Amino acid sequence: MAALDLHLMASVFGILGTIVAFLVYIAPLPTFYWIFKKKSTQGFPSLPYSVALFAAMLTLYYAFVKTNCLMLIVINSIGCFIESLYLIMFMTYAPPKSRIFTAKLLVLFNISGYGLILLSTSQIPNALLRFKVVGWITIVFNVCVFAAPLSIMRQVIKTKSVEYMSFPLSLCLTLCAVMWFFYGLLIRDLFIAAPNVLGFAFGIAQMIMFFVYRKTTKKAILLEYSLNDRILSTNKVPAPLTVNDDMTVAIVIKSLIQLKEGDAKKTSETNDHENQSKQDMSKGQATKSATAFGLILRRTSI
Repeated sequence: MAALDLHLMASVFGILGTIVAFLVYIAPLPTFYWIFKKKSTQGFPSLPYSVALFAAMLTLYYAFVKTNCLMLIVINSIGCFIESLYLIMFMTYAPPKSRIFTAKLLVLFNISGYGLILLSTSQIPNALLRFKVVGWITIVFNVCVFAAPLSIMRQVIKTKSVEYMSFPLSLCLTLCAVMWFFYGLLIRDLFIAAPNVLGFAFGIAQMIMFFVYRKTTKKAILLEYSLNDRILSTNKVPAPLTVNDDMTVAIVIKSLIQLKEGDAKKTSETNDHENQSKQDMSKGQATKSATAFGLILRRTSI
């Protein structure tokens, strides 16, 4: 009965993990819709999609070596298909330099690297040893995939902005790691459970970082919008601003200060002009009064 319960729980976690993993795979759809609409990749990197395709291919191979892993086969087959579509669209709209770089990545990882792993491990005569070797290779590359958000976390700390960190995606990645960890734990598979511990840790760290830097991001974005509004109001073409690096907020603040100084200077010049006009008027009135007073004196003296 206990074994049946464990098998049922493992199936539940496997199904939930498959659903969440599918959501993670389709998460970049808005980005690629934007690329399709603009007919340009606009500087988006292809490395994450190439690595994700390689990880899905490797896990798919592990599932075939292990046998009786239908859920892993299903979700990683879907992942290979979706990531391939992303890369095809990227290659279609990428500039020549990015297209060449992406082609080199695909040849290096997805063709040469995967083919070498496939060829070398297939020569191992012992099925158990082959299973362990493929399992450890899968762990190493999955850890690299889970460590990929470190670059995003570094950028968040550097810029103090979470503008390019998607909270729903971080949440889905964390839930995905939790589901597959418990699935691997319940079926007693270290090669599935182990890398997801790191994925869970990085997912929690990303969500904590999101809440820590969320307020500073809103302030920076509001500051940027206010600057754009001010520049538009002076009939100048605004330069495209992003909160992408640590210099942007400083530039925005400096520009605002310059605008305020310009306004203050204009106000000061206006006030000086008004004061000068008042002084001239008062001098004119004084002259008129003096003239009138002289006329009065002359009349009285006559």
